Amino acid sequence: MQQNNINQSIQNGLQALQRNAPGEARAIFQGLIKQGIQNASIWLALGLACRDLGDFAAGQSAADKSIELERRNPRAYILKADLYYDQNDHQSAVAFYRIALNSSPQNTQTPEDLKVQLSRAQKRCDDILANYTDYLNGILHDDMKAAGISARRAKLSLDIMTGQKTPYTQQPQTYFFPELPDIGFYDPVDFAWVSELEAKTDIIRTELEGAIQQVPQDFSAYLQGSDDRPQNDFHGMKGSDSWSAYYLWKDGELVDGAAVQCPETVAAMKKIKFPEMQGRAPNILFSLLKAGAKIPPHNGLINTRLICHLPLIVPEGCGFRVGNDIREWQEGKVWLFDDTIEHEAWNNSDQDRYILLFEVWKPELSSIEQELVAKILESVDGYSSASQPV
Repeated sequence: MQQNNINQSIQNGLQALQRNAPGEARAIFQGLIKQGIQNASIWLALGLACRDLGDFAAGQSAADKSIELERRNPRAYILKADLYYDQNDHQSAVAFYRIALNSSPQNTQTPEDLKVQLSRAQKRCDDILANYTDYLNGILHDDMKAAGISARRAKLSLDIMTGQKTPYTQQPQTYFFPELPDIGFYDPVDFAWVSELEAKTDIIRTELEGAIQQVPQDFSAYLQGSDDRPQNDFHGMKGSDSWSAYYLWKDGELVDGAAVQCPETVAAMKKIKFPEMQGRAPNILFSLLKAGAKIPPHNGLINTRLICHLPLIVPEGCGFRVGNDIREWQEGKVWLFDDTIEHEAWNNSDQDRYILLFEVWKPELSSIEQELVAKILESVDGYSSASQPV
């Protein structure tokens, strides 16, 4: 068959599809294939004709052949999804709609007809997921309600399975200690020192207010650049005084001026067991987040510690997220969280927010593991390429 005749036959087949004559289109495309004239587009067109004729098996076979010839073929995946959808197999339909959505370039060069199909695929996914979620919630509602707080993790698993929430895990930037649980916020009740520290909130706040008035210059940008490291700053926070720190301990050393300015706070902190590492920890500070400032989503450096907050001055409009859990600080109420799970903070008020910030070991680490981790990190800090043989 000459190329002109081939092109005309293809055009005739497509026109038959457009005027809702799938039987005619099917005959044309099957004829071309029998003559050895085939490609991903011809198999796709045959599949569309079979779909419109209600021939599920033949449509699936044609779609599979189209995908075999062109793996990244969103139209063929949409066809497979449509065929499953028409059979009321909505779970299979969603699986193939998602492949189509994930394999399609999101740019202005996407053909208009494909954009329409992708939009339809997304809407069907959303509708199916909403129906699926309603179905599961209807069945499980009474059991979840009866279980109360004990259903928290089961409820979270359901939200993740239905796409309402995202599973967040530890993603430390520099050091990962294996087999620790992915817990965003820890329960303060499990830490014996919390109640005693909370009882000293007023005293600590008074010393903070004195520091704000008497030594405001001692608040410096929390994120500092370093000349001996690349200056990648994806969040625009390095050197910014919108997120500032007044250190009581810095890199393992008590700050003399802060000890004089805030003696009661220093005394209270000395009763808590902190990670101690030469040149690295503890770090204990008053953290300032200025009015209108935001700390973008990010992950911390090491996953063997918890970051602790004692809120001291918290105007309305301040919030904090760890993973899927969004909370508001309450003055005088400690919380502890894993900062290697994605987190962010914001101050949407017209006043500054202040907290006391420090770190403690994760309770899952044994005392021996704590010592080994400290030794590992101290050794990393002590390494010098200049001392190594060349």
